[in-house]
Amino acid sequence: MEIRYIHEPTDLQCGQAVLAMVLGKEVSEIVAFLGNERETDLKEMKRTLRAFGAEISDERKEAHKKSDLPQLCLLSLETPRCWHWSLYCDGVFYDPEHGVHSDFPVCKRKYFWEINL
Repeated sequence: MEIRYIHEPTDLQCGQAVLAMVLGKEVSEIVAFLGNERETDLKEMKRTLRAFGAEISDERKEAHKKSDLPQLCLLSLETPRCWHWSLYCDGVFYDPEHGVHSDFPVCKRKYFWEINL
């Protein structure tokens, strides 16, 4: 799967940026769908993915290292500043705040939900 990286338009739109990346949409489309331009919660993330035809697991799993992750997943990361949404696909981290990387951004705890398109 090819992901087009999207930097979060504001500090509060990491969720919308992750949804836009995985669904191939613009952030403005996700904001309009959600009716929310601020922080997103897990319920909103799952509802949006499912509404656009993606499957997301109900089970939250903890990751300790990159090899714990499935091919495509939604990440919830406890960064030094806050809890933060991010995306992992085929060995690459697409973080709406920190950019594209080969490993996790600095974070204490890491959780994921597997996504299937």
